[in-house]
Amino acid sequence: MPNSPDSVAIERVQLGVRMEKRMVKVLKGLAEFEGISLGQLLEKIVLHSFEPLAGEEGEWCASPHSKRELAAVADFKRIYGMDYDTHAARGFPAG
Repeated sequence: MPNSPDSVAIERVQLGVRMEKRMVKVLKGLAEFEGISLGQLLEKIVLHSFEPLAGEEGEWCASPHSKRELAAVADFKRIYGMDYDTHAARGFPAG
């Protein structure tokens, strides 16, 4: 398999980004819940977002999260007050 994780050479770089505070708390909680680093979680999410569901290109993508993880996300969102959904990002100010 040419793209198996064992055969892909990667080089990680330090990345400075600004994100909404409650979202970061949820992401950190989920990374800890999954036993991976925040960077690994973000890589996982991004890679899955690049994989469209067949027939739904541009509309839907594969979720990297199990039902158990999604339940944890719902709890973290409630705990940290992340009371907005996917479409809210359209209204976030730039920067």
